Amino acid sequence: MPDLFHSLLKQDIGHLRIVAEFWGLELESSEADSAREELSASLLDFELLAELMDSLSPQAHSAITDLVNSGGRIPWAVFTRKYGDIREMGAGKRDRERPHLKPSSTAEILFYRGILARAFFETDKGPQEFAYIPDDLLLLIESREAGAEEGHATAEALGRPASPKEQGTIILATDHILDDATTMLAAIRMGRSDDWSDPRLHTLLTSARLISSTPSVRGGGGEYLNPEAVKTFLECPRPEALKILQDAWLESPTFNELCLVPGIVCEGEWSNQPQETREFLLNLLDAIPEGKWWSLGAFVRDVKTKYADFQRPAGDYDSWFIKRKSDGQYLRGFAHWDEVDGALVKFFVTGILHWLGEVDLSIAEGATEPTAFRLSSFEPMKEERGKIIVTSNGRISIPRDAPRAVRYQISRFCEWDEPKEDVYRYHISVRSLAKSKEQGLKAEHLLVLLSKHAEAGVPPSLVKALKRWEVHGTEARAETQVVLRVTKPEVLEELRKSKAAKYLGEVLSPTAVIVKGGAIQKVMEAMAELGLLMEDLTEEK
Repeated sequence: MPDLFHSLLKQDIGHLRIVAEFWGLELESSEADSAREELSASLLDFELLAELMDSLSPQAHSAITDLVNSGGRIPWAVFTRKYGDIREMGAGKRDRERPHLKPSSTAEILFYRGILARAFFETDKGPQEFAYIPDDLLLLIESREAGAEEGHATAEALGRPASPKEQGTIILATDHILDDATTMLAAIRMGRSDDWSDPRLHTLLTSARLISSTPSVRGGGGEYLNPEAVKTFLECPRPEALKILQDAWLESPTFNELCLVPGIVCEGEWSNQPQETREFLLNLLDAIPEGKWWSLGAFVRDVKTKYADFQRPAGDYDSWFIKRKSDGQYLRGFAHWDEVDGALVKFFVTGILHWLGEVDLSIAEGATEPTAFRLSSFEPMKEERGKIIVTSNGRISIPRDAPRAVRYQISRFCEWDEPKEDVYRYHISVRSLAKSKEQGLKAEHLLVLLSKHAEAGVPPSLVKALKRWEVHGTEARAETQVVLRVTKPEVLEELRKSKAAKYLGEVLSPTAVIVKGGAIQKVMEAMAELGLLMEDLTEEK
C-alpha cells in the first residue's frame, strides 16, 4: 500500500493544514509539495500518534482495528457501509463549510486526520477501490497495539519509521571489518601500523586480545601480536571471526565510543562508563522493528527528549573536558548536547553498528550523512574461495574473498599497492624480500603459498627469480649516479691529479668518471682553479 507521503499527493495545502491541526502541528511550508514532505515526516511520531488515538471515539477505534485486522485495507464499499462515506467537495466548498469540524461519518473523522485514504488496487477480479491506512502509519499503529496487548518494549521504540524523503542511497552492512583487521594485523607485524591505523579498529583488536603491549610476537613497532589468537581469528570462518569482534566490542569495558566520535577530542582525567552506555543504547535499539527503515534524526531527538542524561551521571554537563576538533572550543553545558551526546548516538549507529555489520544505512538525496537506518540480518559468506592472480613481473592481486590467513602471509613478503575495488594489490621487490627475511621468512615459503592459491599457477620466470634470490641474493642493482664527461683524456688525467681526485669515483672511460654523491660543487670549484669551466646539467629538470 502507499505510504503517508504518497497518500497525500492529491491533497491541496488546505487539506494538509487541516490534518496538521488535528495532530497539533503547525506547517511551516506554504506550498503543497514542501508541506506534504514536512507533514508526512512529522506524523510518523509515536507520541503524537498516541495522543491522537486517545482523542478518537470508540467507533473510530473500531474502524482502525478492522483495517489493521484486514491487513490495512478493506474494500471501499464494505468499509463505508459500516463507517459511512466521505462527502465529495472542492477546496472552496470545504473551506466554507469546514466539514472536518462537523464530520458526518467515522470515515470523515479518520480521513481529515490523515489516517484513512482511498485508492484502487489490483485484485484477482481486476482493479478495486479500497479504504486503507498508509503503510508507514500502519506500522506505527500495529506497534502501538502490540505494545498495549503484550506490555513489552515495542511501545517504547524511540523515533519513527523513516519517511520517503529520508530514504535514498542504501549502504548495506558488510563484514569488511574482517579484511581491515587482516590488513592491520599484517601492518603491525611488519612495523607499518602507523600507515594503516584506524583508532576504532586498533581499540577493537586490543579488546579482542589480538594485539597488546605484553611481549609475545613483536611487530616492527612497539606492539605485540598474540600468535595463537591471531591464527584462530584468521583461519576461522568469516561468521565466527565477525562474532569474535562483535563479542569483544560488546563485552569490552575499555572500548570507549565517546572518545572515538569524529570531530571532538576528550581531554583530562574525568571518566565515563562506556559499557553501561553501550548496553543502554542497544536496549533502545532492540525495540525498533528489525528490517524497517527508521529515521536517524527522529531517534536522536527522542533520546534527547526522554533520556538526555543517558551517559551523564547526575546530569553533569560541566566536568567533562571535551572540545571541538575544528576550532578547539570546549563543549560544556547542555547547550552542546547535540555536538557531544547526540553525535555519540549517531556515531554509535553509523560508525560502530554499521561497521560491525549490524545496521544498514540510507543517505537521502542531497544529504552528506546517513538519514535512516535499519537493523540488519546480514550474514557473512561462510567460505573464502577466492583465487590469487600472479603476474610474471611479480605483481599479486588478492580478492576480498580469498582466505584471510593467506593474504596476511603473502602481504608480509611484498610491497603494498593501493587496493582497487574489492582487490588487494601487492608487488614483490628486493627490499620487501630482504625485510621478510629479517623476520625469518624465506622466499620458498612465498612460493608455496602462491603455488597453492594462485588461479593460474606461478609464472616460471618468477619462480626462477625467487629461487635465485634465495641462493644469491641481489644480483643486479639500479643506481642514480652523476657522470662527469670531458672532451679529452688529458683533462680527466689533470683532474685526477688535482685536489678534486678524492671526489671522483669509478672511471667509466678515458673521458668519463663517476662523481661521488653530493660532490659536484667541489669538482666544479677544483676545475675552475685549473682554468676549466664545467656545465652542470644535473640542475636541469
